[in-house]
Amino acid sequence: MDLTVRIGDVTVSNPVGVASGTFGYGSEYEQLIDLKSIGALFTKAVTWEPRPGNRIPRIIETTSGLLNSIGLANVGREGFAKEKYPFLSGLSCSTFVNVAGNTEDDYARTVEWLDEHAPLTGYELNVSCPNVKEGGLSIGGSPRMVEVVTRRVRAVTDKPVIVKLTPNVTDITEIARAAEAAGADALSAMNTLVGMVIDVDACRSVLPGKTGGLSGPAVLPVGVAIVYRVSRAVSIPVIGIGGIDGPDSALQYLLAGASALQIGTANFVDPTVTDRVLEGIRSFLSHHNLTAAGEIAGLLDR
Repeated sequence: MDLTVRIGDVTVSNPVGVASGTFGYGSEYEQLIDLKSIGALFTKAVTWEPRPGNRIPRIIETTSGLLNSIGLANVGREGFAKEKYPFLSGLSCSTFVNVAGNTEDDYARTVEWLDEHAPLTGYELNVSCPNVKEGGLSIGGSPRMVEVVTRRVRAVTDKPVIVKLTPNVTDITEIARAAEAAGADALSAMNTLVGMVIDVDACRSVLPGKTGGLSGPAVLPVGVAIVYRVSRAVSIPVIGIGGIDGPDSALQYLLAGASALQIGTANFVDPTVTDRVLEGIRSFLSHHNLTAAGEIAGLLDR
């Protein structure tokens, strides 16, 4: 079976990846699973300078999901190169650095600096975080801004560039096409949905920042529908994210048109979920007499 996925000029060993923000920088899980079985690891966000993030509580459980307001807390580019890069550079799986910023200059200079001081497989541009006052949705909600940021980053690196899309827009396909036009090699779909939980007894929002990003099984149907639309609007690979907790949900994304996957919230519940999903994909291919993971998408339209 051919489980490989092509992203830009890089071949990823299999379609099962782990999503940014749910897997730390990889070392946090090395005692729990065999990291060699993962197709791609998407790191926690990296910004130009360190960020403390939002006030606690930052994560709360909801019905069939998780609401987070981390605020892109991270060690910054220099901390990443010094503290995280030595471990990540030794991994056999593909490793994409999730990069965030407030302006197009932030994204471009961070990627350019990392290319020189901490080079890995490629980059995922987080232009869609709903939990920061600057950058995030203010960029990801605008086709023009997404195109500007992607083009700026494309100019400073030859490595694969993946743009992470927000579902909190009127027409996500318009954003997807803008990223593709600017030179993106793939798209991650999707980031979290904006949500809110109120403590009725206290008459206040549970999260200090009022709203957060909803993830987990509750968002699965939204993510699958978005991948279905986006994969038919662009010609570059689409990576499905949102609510994957086992083989069935993962295969829904592949059938909808995803070339690869990222598992997020489920890592907190069952760190072995990536192994279960990969085995489920193999079983599905065998059952349907298919020889490559890339053939799964064609079954839905047939």
